[in-house]
Amino acid sequence: MNTLAHTITDECINCGACDESCPVNAISEAGNKRTISADTCIDCGACVDTCPVNAIHA
Repeated sequence: MNTLAHTITDECINCGACDESCPVNAISEAGNKRTISADTCIDCGACVDTCPVNAIHA
């Protein structure tokens, strides 16, 4: 299991923009926000720049 470098905070508006930017499909919907799979994430940071509300942090 990888150490998760990026997390999605409660500020997430569940828009899905980060899903499209993730090259390994590590982001999925969980309830009213998105989550990042620690097992799949390659720590590329592509999702950080695409989040319109800055809810993804390293």
